[in-house]
Amino acid sequence: MASINDIIKREVNPFDLINLKPMNFWRETQDSALTVESIHQEAIAEIEGLLDLVATDHRSRTVLLIGDSGSGKSHLLGRIKRTLNPKAFFAYILCNWADSGNIWRHILRYTVDSLIEIPENQQESQLMLWLKSLSAFTKRSLKERFFNDKIWQLLQSDRQKFIQHLKQTYKKAGIYNPDIFFGVLHDLTNPELFDLACEWLRGDDLSEESMQTLKVRHCIDTEDVAKNILANFGKISTETQPVVLCFENLETLPKLPDGFLDIQPLFDVNTTIHGDNLKNFLVIISIVTQTWNRHIDKIQQSDKAGIHQAVKLKPITLEEAEALWAYQLKYLHQQASPQPASNIFPLTRQVLKQNFPRGKTLPRNAFILGKQEYHKYKLSLLNTQNTDTIKLVISPPSKQSLTANSKEIIIPITKKADSTQTPIIPRLQPTINDSERIKAEFELLWQQEYQKVQEKNTKITLLAASDLILMLQQALEALQVQEIKPKLISGRYASYSLSYQQPGKRERVGIVWTEDSSMASFFNMMNACQKAIQQNLCQTMYLIRAGSIGNPKLAGNQLYQQIFTYTNHRHIKPNLSSVHYLATYQSFVNSVEANELVLVDKTITLQELQTLIRECNILHNCILLQDLKIVSKQEQIDDSNRKKDLRPVKDFLLNLIKTQGYMGVITLLTQSTSQFPFVKESEVQLLIELLCQEKKVKIINPKAKLQDQLICFIAQT
Repeated sequence: MASINDIIKREVNPFDLINLKPMNFWRETQDSALTVESIHQEAIAEIEGLLDLVATDHRSRTVLLIGDSGSGKSHLLGRIKRTLNPKAFFAYILCNWADSGNIWRHILRYTVDSLIEIPENQQESQLMLWLKSLSAFTKRSLKERFFNDKIWQLLQSDRQKFIQHLKQTYKKAGIYNPDIFFGVLHDLTNPELFDLACEWLRGDDLSEESMQTLKVRHCIDTEDVAKNILANFGKISTETQPVVLCFENLETLPKLPDGFLDIQPLFDVNTTIHGDNLKNFLVIISIVTQTWNRHIDKIQQSDKAGIHQAVKLKPITLEEAEALWAYQLKYLHQQASPQPASNIFPLTRQVLKQNFPRGKTLPRNAFILGKQEYHKYKLSLLNTQNTDTIKLVISPPSKQSLTANSKEIIIPITKKADSTQTPIIPRLQPTINDSERIKAEFELLWQQEYQKVQEKNTKITLLAASDLILMLQQALEALQVQEIKPKLISGRYASYSLSYQQPGKRERVGIVWTEDSSMASFFNMMNACQKAIQQNLCQTMYLIRAGSIGNPKLAGNQLYQQIFTYTNHRHIKPNLSSVHYLATYQSFVNSVEANELVLVDKTITLQELQTLIRECNILHNCILLQDLKIVSKQEQIDDSNRKKDLRPVKDFLLNLIKTQGYMGVITLLTQSTSQFPFVKESEVQLLIELLCQEKKVKIINPKAKLQDQLICFIAQT
């Protein structure tokens, strides 16, 4: 086994691997390094106490979870979900609705999306577990209630009996539209109809054919209907587990003209949950302390009374910070022989005391300090003893003159060294300035986030049209498009549209984005577009739509032909990868607005994020933005060969080396094949050789065995 110092030389900084940004606890695996049982244990106990009260009397309650940026609110929500999921159903709701007029529909969509997730140690989704736990399908004994399989099978085979049984069981509950609601619940029991039933429940605007299949006449198209459907979930589950609605990242709420968040509608919803008999809900509203203090006077006093308990996250102790460090360093220590004397080596308790003299800190600050000190120690290992030096002249890839473009790099040669000895490390490594390192870290994070977005967004229709247009607006703002105005068209679909000043011209460009399957909705959208054009609100109109435009006999299609055939208006069919780019960027915007995006120990502002996105040219690969002529066309890779486009892999390799300074070649291979499973190790080795040929990196000890080789970044002049 290697010494701990040799392991530190070759491995990635373990504090680089920690995800500190807000996250949907159903969509992302949370970092177990953040879990130390004593941290925020009191907060968990308080929230569990409220949940137990809801389970006892079925009266909905609200807890306000308050903490500073970096205090661990997002991680705590995930921990609460993991801990309490056996006694409640959990819904994660990101507060990024584009329009407060759609707040109930947004909440319903996120709630259903969460209910179709499968909890740990379960085989079925929360939604099916909830359905089977209803009193209509269980037998009651003095000690327990258990699922009655005979009743379930009998009713599952007969839709009308299923509906009548639930209507009879819950006739006093005041169920909204019981025939339709219970009919859709029955469709959930049919594997062939499950997805379609979920789409109706989440409020998708379904096609006429899909509605016929579900035997419904209307979709959930108003705030009142969305509220009542959500209420139904609580009304019929008073004898089963409560539903926990977790609202997070309030900083992404729509903004008012005065710069404040439009926070009042959220607390209107909270008051309605308590006042309109929405039973069996526990509402958790997670908010940054600074945001709460700034907006507390913007909330009506009567709505403040709807908060049953405020839970404030306290700073952690130095002992807890040390435990966080120890957990993160444990993997490295397990590989070392002999074992380090301290379980936080190469860090020290003294560093904690010096930086946090009051004996308290926040989890994020502890990790930032750990990352800084670990990086410092790793670089200090460069100063090896008993070395001579030689000068190596590195020419840049441009092959211009040595005198104008060369750089002297000092490389130590250990006396009497051979390939079996400890790897040779440069005495003076070429430095990389903070701005370049920030870029490198950002691009690495982007690739990781993009991959997560790809996995969770498998089709465009999973996102509401208002969310899609908001994502596009945020990307346009980052690319410095001028005079962006939301809601180009009027009426129900206003939040599906925007307009902006065409770059380099005086004309205004209008955009509408709709993926609703209903042809009636499509007609109404086309009608609204025609009115906007007639009113000269824009000179060029873009329709973004991947879905069908209907057959030529339909009125919506005919109106579409009038607007977008042989005119200067265009129809763009977006591909899924374009939506992935927009969704990934929005994820970063959400982190920034919550003050949670940290790069090279610096908290990034929205302006800095926008500058980064432009300097890195990441959005230039978004085909939708190319089609809108916002960015220039890029060389495209055929979809059949897209998985073998190795350019992102090459960028990943270089950026990882930049952030680490130097590292083991084997570690570099492992990290890259983990990030890009479709790439072979031999292909990665070829990319490393190419980077070496381009004089961007150098293998320090090429004659050593592969497992001992180290690679470093070469700064260019």
